[in-house]
Amino acid sequence: MDGLEDKDYALIERAQKAIQENYDQAHYNHTVGAAVRCKNGKIYVGVNVYSLHGACAEQVAIGTAITNGERDFDTIVAVRGKEGEEIIPPCGNCRQILHDYMPACKVILSVDKELKKIEAKELLPFSYSVE
Repeated sequence: MDGLEDKDYALIERAQKAIQENYDQAHYNHTVGAAVRCKNGKIYVGVNVYSLHGACAEQVAIGTAITNGERDFDTIVAVRGKEGEEIIPPCGNCRQILHDYMPACKVILSVDKELKKIEAKELLPFSYSVE
């Protein structure tokens, strides 16, 4: 695991801004924000879309990046709460997506109340793979 750099804290701030601007206090349809930084430095954000089978904020951010032609990912983070105060790990489905699309991408996590970066492929040991 690696420590965080200034650009990682800026990425967290982008995820926080995404949820601060879109938090749904009335119905809780949007409670998580995510930001993904590509290797070229561009950042894409997303918020979760809650329904019976909704999409996670990470999936929305990744989809937006891919829609814009990105394929090389550097780091991703997800935050939860009205102010984005809690950094959260990817859910199981997101871990599989990260493994499939960007196994070497770093994921910012809170581990024992300390921020760390870990490669996405390490979050899903013994994963299903089409390779």
